[in-house]
Amino acid sequence: MRVLNVASEAYPWIKTGGLADVAGALPAALAEHDVDMRTLLPAYAGLRQRPETRPVHHYADLFGGAASILEARLTGGLTLYLLDAPHLYDRPGGPYTDANGRDWADNAERFAAFCRAAADIALGILPDWTPDIVHAHDWQAGLVPAYLALSEASPRPPVLFTIHNLAFQGVVPRDRLAALLLPPDSFSVDGVEYYGQIGLLKAGLHYADALTTVSPSYAREIQTDTGGMGLGGLLRDRAAVLNGLLNGIDMTEWNPAHDPHVKAHFDRHSLEHRTINREALRTRFGLDSSAGPLFGIVSRLTGQKGIDLVLNALPFLISQQAQLVVLGSGDKGLEQGLLQAAQTHPRQIAVFSGYDEALSRQIFSGADAMLIPSRFEPCGLTQLYAMRYGAVPIVSRVGGLADTIIDANTAACEAGVATGLMFQPDGEDSLIEPLSRAIRLFHQAEIWERLQHRGMETDSSWTLRSTAYVALYTRLLSLR
Repeated sequence: MRVLNVASEAYPWIKTGGLADVAGALPAALAEHDVDMRTLLPAYAGLRQRPETRPVHHYADLFGGAASILEARLTGGLTLYLLDAPHLYDRPGGPYTDANGRDWADNAERFAAFCRAAADIALGILPDWTPDIVHAHDWQAGLVPAYLALSEASPRPPVLFTIHNLAFQGVVPRDRLAALLLPPDSFSVDGVEYYGQIGLLKAGLHYADALTTVSPSYAREIQTDTGGMGLGGLLRDRAAVLNGLLNGIDMTEWNPAHDPHVKAHFDRHSLEHRTINREALRTRFGLDSSAGPLFGIVSRLTGQKGIDLVLNALPFLISQQAQLVVLGSGDKGLEQGLLQAAQTHPRQIAVFSGYDEALSRQIFSGADAMLIPSRFEPCGLTQLYAMRYGAVPIVSRVGGLADTIIDANTAACEAGVATGLMFQPDGEDSLIEPLSRAIRLFHQAEIWERLQHRGMETDSSWTLRSTAYVALYTRLLSLR
């Protein structure tokens, strides 16, 4: 089975969030099931570990300039395609924003070109490889199913479209319709029209043959008027083809026994080594050695991620002689609130603005618990990384967090199945109760260690999760 994986980012080449981890891990996991999945990425200027490539297709003009599809053969028998279009992707800054954090004004055209190339590959433009299925991710790939469905070419492969976060929808003015190579009659409720504008995510949801999102709970939430963010009706209409499949993680890549960024390696049989990592983290940020727990946050600093709940809980955390290390960036007001707290309490709170992959792993390996108080969370990978590294996750009872964590209530603790703490994010002080519970359990060493053990034993691998994708691909092919 041949599958084209269409994603705007994939680890290790380019990463801004969880999409990259998923898109980067799927090909190797599916290869174990004899699925030849090849990823298509834009050839951004900021690509890391850019592999050796050879051109396999050339465009004289693709959305305003010459472009080429490049092929790279990777270790493990995998193949990567890069869309090399310097006029669209050879720029300073990130994949979606300039160096000042502003969205590129031509993002719609940049990713329309990406989608056009993906559709061309799907229709057999490459000399020696044509996919049986296309798997497209998020709004940046939303026009792939649209271009294929609106094409007169036949046959065409079925398209699976995955929603990683419904909040990011790629909405652009309707006057860009022709510039995006969309026909006039596609601008309708049964097309790309979204409240008088063009919805790139909506295009993917409407035209794809099947839909997935990244957890069963989130699949249910987005079919409601509240969770659907303007698309709940469409998603209810498409409920028969909407599947909630949990994300996994690469258990080899995320392994505290071998992680090169971790000071003291450990596994579930040598948890005492985590103490070395905790003290290294405290030393790096000038925090006191303390008998209290060290909490960690690795997150975008936004309201969606519940960072305002963290700010409201800081006085309680300080009063309990607990500590907090934060890695992230986002909403300037929330970020400034955390920085001010760190300035006021430099021996208990530390904030690193931005993102640093090595530091994230040091936090996972040294923090006693990770805070993930999201208001909504499609799946979340942070809680999976936390469990893998022996940090107890404290999570909201939403989306994939609710699907992947077992709360440390009395019954679950007695049965030895608890993996974290869960709470309902329904009030401005709602994080205080789980923090209080976590601090109490932390000082009950036997219970806390069981939480760590159970988390580290949890199989969150793509080896486990990928079988569901293989079954879905097989079902899609059988319907053709």
